[in-house]
Amino acid sequence: MKRISLPAIVLLAWFITLLLPSCKSHKKEAVEETPTVDVALPEVDSVTLHKEYPGTLSAHEMVDLVARVDGYLRTQNYQAGQTVSAGQVLFTIEDSKYRDAVAQAQAELSTAKSAYSYASDHYAAVKKALESDAVSQMEVTQAESNMNQSAASIRNAQAALQSAQTSLGYCVVRAPFAGKVTKSPYSPGAFLAGAASPVVLATIYDDDYLFAYFAIDDGMYLQMVNAKGGRADKVSYDSIRVTFSEELPHKYYGNLNYMAPEIDSSTGTMKLRVRLDNPYGELKDGMYAKIALPYAVNPKAILVKDASISTDQLGKYLYIVNDSNKVVYTPVEVGELVNDSLRIVTKGITAKDRYVTKALLKVRNGMEVKPKMSGPQTPATGASK
Repeated sequence: MKRISLPAIVLLAWFITLLLPSCKSHKKEAVEETPTVDVALPEVDSVTLHKEYPGTLSAHEMVDLVARVDGYLRTQNYQAGQTVSAGQVLFTIEDSKYRDAVAQAQAELSTAKSAYSYASDHYAAVKKALESDAVSQMEVTQAESNMNQSAASIRNAQAALQSAQTSLGYCVVRAPFAGKVTKSPYSPGAFLAGAASPVVLATIYDDDYLFAYFAIDDGMYLQMVNAKGGRADKVSYDSIRVTFSEELPHKYYGNLNYMAPEIDSSTGTMKLRVRLDNPYGELKDGMYAKIALPYAVNPKAILVKDASISTDQLGKYLYIVNDSNKVVYTPVEVGELVNDSLRIVTKGITAKDRYVTKALLKVRNGMEVKPKMSGPQTPATGASK
């Protein structure tokens, strides 16, 4: 047997010494290749479900200010867009011919009253004379007829005077209520032919509160009826969220205060109305809105962080960590957003499934991970409705 020299043994021992740290390093790297990921359990809570509908805002009072007489526009007594008070004079129209008509009607009324006074006195006289056979019955009847005709003339004159005064009143256009007035298409000096057909001078809006009108189908109406029926988890319609195409500085909630008494048979829809207060003046008549109508309550909704849900060509999915600590690509179906951060999951996971909450780009299907639980160790409850 060939003997190994001492220098060879020393060299071999030195080589093995160099290899041992390297093996330990590789073993350590292999351990560190299993990444730590944050996971959480879904929250489970009772949540009111909503369906969003498009709608339009309408000021609770809106009236066209019109000219109802012929004449030249004399004055406009407000600035376009200005808030005016009830009864404030907004426009005046040339009124000379209408004043003349009132004066003429007053004169005709005075004449009719004088004629009646004479006719009534004459009737009294001939009626007394008939007692002594100084006049005939025919004369008495004629005197009575003249008196009655004079009374009718008074009534006609009074009606003519009232009509003339009404037309004169139309020469001053006042605000029927407090509100904001639009710009008029007419300037002072313009001729208005309002007697034949009223001429719109401007429009006044009172938008201290507004109504959001929208329509639902008959199926949704039936769901609402079922949701209102005497249960502990019945739906409330006192705080309905209304949003807009762009986020406003303030949030708006209203109450459902009108439901049409019928369903339109041609469209199968029903009109509803939500009342919205407008304390900041941000809402305007004609704005488009989105009404989140509550229609049911899910007493055990599964909620996950919305940021944990990803999307690919197949739809929405979550990364679930199974009992073997391996990542599982899990397609899900989702519902609405709750409290701006949680999303309802309607299909795909259970309340006991751990889902990845962070570093979604670093994990992949089938990867082995070290799950780091954030939040409660059991399905959480208590999400806001």
